[in-house]
Amino acid sequence: MEKITVSIGKSSYPITIASGLLTNLITFLPLEQKSTVMIVTNQTLAPIFLKEITQHLNKQGIKVNNVILPDGEKYKTWESINYIFNELLNNLHGRDTILIALGGGVIGDLTGFAAAIYQRGIKYIQIPTTFLAQVDAAIGGKTGVNHELGKNMIGAFHQPIAVIIDTDFLLSLSSRQFASGIAEVIKYAVIFDEQFFYWLEQNIDALISLNPQALEYCIRRCCELKANVISSDEKEIRGIRVLLNFGHTFGHAIEAYMGYGNWLHGEAIAVGMIMAARTAEHLKIFQSQHTNRIIALLQRAKLPVNGPIEMKATDYLPYMQRDKKVFSKKMHLVLPTKIGSAILHKSVSDKILVAAINECRIFTELKNNIQI
Repeated sequence: MEKITVSIGKSSYPITIASGLLTNLITFLPLEQKSTVMIVTNQTLAPIFLKEITQHLNKQGIKVNNVILPDGEKYKTWESINYIFNELLNNLHGRDTILIALGGGVIGDLTGFAAAIYQRGIKYIQIPTTFLAQVDAAIGGKTGVNHELGKNMIGAFHQPIAVIIDTDFLLSLSSRQFASGIAEVIKYAVIFDEQFFYWLEQNIDALISLNPQALEYCIRRCCELKANVISSDEKEIRGIRVLLNFGHTFGHAIEAYMGYGNWLHGEAIAVGMIMAARTAEHLKIFQSQHTNRIIALLQRAKLPVNGPIEMKATDYLPYMQRDKKVFSKKMHLVLPTKIGSAILHKSVSDKILVAAINECRIFTELKNNIQI
């Protein structure tokens, strides 16, 4: 078992990583007897895990209600938040209630946002069940919902009181869902850790085959990297945390344009990273051989590296111009400078963006090799 602490003063919290945590969950949850909790999960996970978790909590004298939401990115909406509020109010939950997010990034973001604003703020716990959520989304306190004009445009920073990562959840994931998480893993390596990138090149096959040692090391390293960033820059004030958005400005445009859920988040981010790398090449701050290494690693993970053929380069720009990293109407982009290092470039012209996007899109049209 691994334990990592996100150190942010009074809001610090532990991340616990191991297999088999579900069978002894109460040991790792910061709950007291007679606590009241509301579990938020989805229709896919509820039939598999909800009864067992509820029984474990009930045996400890903990009162449990639950909210079961539809499964998918398209349900990351105000309507889902309002449904959570209805259940909290109908069951007379007060400010002492603790929400438990049992699911992937969508459930985690919805639960965290509901916790941030219900009765001006209540506590919540993350139990991430997808690889993407375990290595990234469940950590750091970013919560929110999507808008039809942009992803994650409505939300709040609200840290959980604990993150419980049970690697056994990954055994139930589809290969596509697991690959989506690998995109975020590669992101961490590209922007922060050259040696980790090299490790991924040597161990990507073991990771895909769910080798326990590879999984444990990979999740721990990503959690360490993100915990360090959050501890230094919880709310993107100092500029360090913004580097975690590598590939996301392009990727969020794909998700919004194509309809939330049609492209998985990691699939869109994989393409976004290559578009960002091509942009950095045009600015002469990144070398093409490094882009090729990233492409090779993404392809080994069965992730797309080219944008959807339905999108023209100019289709990206309206979404990118509404991105949270636009200041004074100037596009700020996270761009790599070498494997293991990235910067926030504070003025990228539309001409360069269009050229970088077209390089990926033209290749797609010629090769017709995108697999979603």
